[in-house]
Amino acid sequence: MVTGDGVRPAGPWATADPFRPARWLPGGHLQTLWSRVLRRGPRVVLRRETWETPDGDELHLDRLDGPPGTPVLLALHGLEGCSESLYMHGLLHLARERGWRGIALNFRSCARPAGGRPGSYLPNRGKRLYHMGETSDLEWVVETLASWEPGIELVVTGVSMGGNVLLKWLGERGVSVPPAVRGAAAISAPYDLAAAADHLERGVGPHYARYFLESLKEKALDYDARHPGVVDVERVRTARGFREYDDAAVAPIHGFADAADYYARSSSLAFLGRIRVPTLLVSAADDPFLPRWVLDKACRAASPDVRCVFTAAGGHVGFVEGPPWSARSWAEARAVEFLAARVSGGGAPREIRNT
Repeated sequence: MVTGDGVRPAGPWATADPFRPARWLPGGHLQTLWSRVLRRGPRVVLRRETWETPDGDELHLDRLDGPPGTPVLLALHGLEGCSESLYMHGLLHLARERGWRGIALNFRSCARPAGGRPGSYLPNRGKRLYHMGETSDLEWVVETLASWEPGIELVVTGVSMGGNVLLKWLGERGVSVPPAVRGAAAISAPYDLAAAADHLERGVGPHYARYFLESLKEKALDYDARHPGVVDVERVRTARGFREYDDAAVAPIHGFADAADYYARSSSLAFLGRIRVPTLLVSAADDPFLPRWVLDKACRAASPDVRCVFTAAGGHVGFVEGPPWSARSWAEARAVEFLAARVSGGGAPREIRNT
């Protein structure tokens, strides 16, 4: 069992720095809703860069500029998110408050075009998209940044799917993670993809699944128009849950036998014990995207370099505290505070007005 910042051997779930959920958002569903519908800020100014990948495709990264030589927060978004997701701006705002620089990595097919409406995206050129366990782009971005700026201090945060990608990559690399990476944090990561997919087929889960499947299906059908014969188009159109969709689209596009094979090979749970970089896990027991028992399993599997901060409340990427007029994410603040202790000059946040 994990103690201290993790789960107590018996009784309620607790952390050393307890999260006090906003009283006006009781329960995991309302906490989750805030992050997707009700949240309004803060916002930061980002500068778009497009990098040509080694396989002839492209990645769109959005930079938060800052003083040269300062630490860089690399942020990874969740499923069907992008650099414009408000939790990404929230993390980068906290980085800016500390005088850091930042980079938001848009996974392939996820970047929003300049001036584009929410839900719009830039299709990529290559024959693959992105998925929960695809780590090669993260690997390449980290290696590239380290080669461009010797001595760079990188801290990486992944949210939801981005957290799974981050944790899997850290476990894959183990002791060979580039020394530029000083620390990592994952918020609401779906450690066990099969358990998450099954959980979202029960209760109100299908309502959440439909939210994501609408845009995922659009991308799969667009992919079929460019690369016919790979995706099972009819099964994509009729898919009502993630397992059906992943069987019809994600598995054939990315070389998995089926959804079960995809989940088994991509779940970060199997990689947590190999992580050798100081890493923070922040999750809530009332996360509607994941069964509670997975959290205890994740803490049991984690290496000594991983700290579990699991709370009773918080929902999925919610963790809202404070009154409605100044609501904020406790998880984002906790993650950046953890990372600040791993870089030189992490320091206390500076007073910077929201933009």
